[in-house]
Amino acid sequence: MPVPMNFNDVEYDITVKIDPVNRTIVGKSLITVHNPRELQLMLGAAYEVTQAEFNDGPLGVGREQINQMHIWNIPVHFRNQIQFLIQWKGTLAALDTSLDHQQTLGKPVAVSGESGSFLPDGSNWYPRIVGHLARYKISIELPSGQKGLVAGQLMKESESEQGYYAAFEFFHPTEGIDLMTGPYVIETQTHQSVNHKPIQLRTYFHPQISNLSKDYLDAVKRYLNLYESWIGEYPYTEFSVVSSPTPTGFGMPTLTYLGIDVLRLPFIRDTSLGHEVLHNWWGNGVYPDYSSGNWSEGLTTFMADYTYKEQESSEAAREMRLGWVRDFAALQPGQDAPLTAFTSRTHGASKIVGYNKAAMFFFMLRDHLGDMVFQRGIQGMWKVQRFRITSWQELQKVFEMISGQNLQPFFSQWLERTGAPAITISEVKNIAIDSGYELSITLKQSGPAYQLRVPVVIENSQGTTTHILDSHQEQQIFTLKLTDKPLSVSLDPDLRLFRQLALDEAPPILREVMVNAATQTVLLSAKAEIRKIAEILADKLQGRKPQIAALREPLSTAPTLVIGLESEVDAWLAANQLSARPDEINNKGTAQVWTLARDEEASLAVISAQDAASLEALIRPLPHYGRQSYLAFDGRQAIEKGVWPIQVQKVAVE
Repeated sequence: MPVPMNFNDVEYDITVKIDPVNRTIVGKSLITVHNPRELQLMLGAAYEVTQAEFNDGPLGVGREQINQMHIWNIPVHFRNQIQFLIQWKGTLAALDTSLDHQQTLGKPVAVSGESGSFLPDGSNWYPRIVGHLARYKISIELPSGQKGLVAGQLMKESESEQGYYAAFEFFHPTEGIDLMTGPYVIETQTHQSVNHKPIQLRTYFHPQISNLSKDYLDAVKRYLNLYESWIGEYPYTEFSVVSSPTPTGFGMPTLTYLGIDVLRLPFIRDTSLGHEVLHNWWGNGVYPDYSSGNWSEGLTTFMADYTYKEQESSEAAREMRLGWVRDFAALQPGQDAPLTAFTSRTHGASKIVGYNKAAMFFFMLRDHLGDMVFQRGIQGMWKVQRFRITSWQELQKVFEMISGQNLQPFFSQWLERTGAPAITISEVKNIAIDSGYELSITLKQSGPAYQLRVPVVIENSQGTTTHILDSHQEQQIFTLKLTDKPLSVSLDPDLRLFRQLALDEAPPILREVMVNAATQTVLLSAKAEIRKIAEILADKLQGRKPQIAALREPLSTAPTLVIGLESEVDAWLAANQLSARPDEINNKGTAQVWTLARDEEASLAVISAQDAASLEALIRPLPHYGRQSYLAFDGRQAIEKGVWPIQVQKVAVE
């Protein structure tokens, strides 16, 4: 979890020498703290301190036993400035290319190997002042054939038979330092900012994907133009796209670090890349105040991932909003949390809240304020809060100042409460009057009531019209005067509200068996090899050891995951009087996955494969498709996917 940031004026001047073949690191750091208060200095347990001094006096090694963190507690008795000189060395962990992104996120470890080194800030690979933003200079020395970088401006670079050298400087206080190395081929282009300042764009790509450089650099230019016109000038002098030997996806100031196989995917340039570029404004340009919640992932998701869907079509945008509320409907009691409690993504449930619900918050805020006022609020926040730690409350103040509105009720209900409002049309009455018709609509919402602008769509013989009803009570009657006879009333069919979908409204998706801790797994095969693969697949899908149900037991009312070969699945479905495999994926590919709704019971997910190899091929890709209702795979490639249609709340008018 990120630590709260304080305001001592801290500077690092670091030199590191890394040998990826032997996985060794040798470092020297001069740390300067201006106007110091009480502080703590820390270095990871994997390293040996060879020298430690402060203000020309001995500091000690900061620990009593090997394998303990080095920790130095410094009291307050220095008036103007304190300097620390620390030299350290150690052996980095071996690079493990079999880890997935979730495993890399879960436990940050400094790793090294010939195909790449990654020293994440969270691994405490350098001596640091705990809980403080800092500016820094870093010099990196590597063997010939290797190149490396950190976030910041490249000040010097040289390469010879003796090795590679690069010096970087980061001029603004920032949260931490991540370091990457690899056998990179570097391509460089210069781009002009909106104010005609040069921005150096680079790709640090492994040789096997260096042919992708031009396409990535062109895409980065497109995103810089988009976000500079929307928010304000790009805050740095460069941006780099860096390849990783593991399937990572990280964004840091001035760069993004993405897996080789991820970069090969043709859609990444149109999706994830823009998300990471935008983080240079939100997250790495304006810093979230983690003590009050991380707003930056939600705002970035809204202005990147969702914006690209809006640019594609209104249908694609609605489909993404459906995904957000559908994912939320899959959460179980205890998995939800208020947005003020979200700090960073740790598992599927936290992403559903911190990314999806927060993105929907900004979508609803735009609806509430209007496009022009919302855009001015975004630009105002960038002008006022750049390179500052910013809370949800400060974000609220900016939008209140720009809009002239009191937004406290809106912010507090969406940020501080768990759950979402459940809204239904409980009654509709229509009366013919001289001028047309008087339509009475009774809305109910779960208590305590939210203040909501509820869209209802009224259908008549001429088409449809949308009306906004201001609902702020648990039950409220609205009367509309209409000229044409109404035929039906639909509640929020465009999904413009973050709400709890009704039971028959929500199409079943794979996510339900993934995030629910009560999920039961049924393994249909008696063959040891198939069962072992199926258990691994269930573990990857659920992120925990699966609960295996006995094959001959009655079908559980809990969410259930069924895994087997084709003939076994067909026989099991027939024996349990369940629908056969759906036409959308029948006889397609080497494996099929689909969900079934079971009246008022929890949903069922079925995985059917031709053979052991086809089942094993699903282990890596399938966890990324939780938002789908059905899929067909040819090996590891998804060749068909979709979501069952939503059943809109629609009431016929008598």
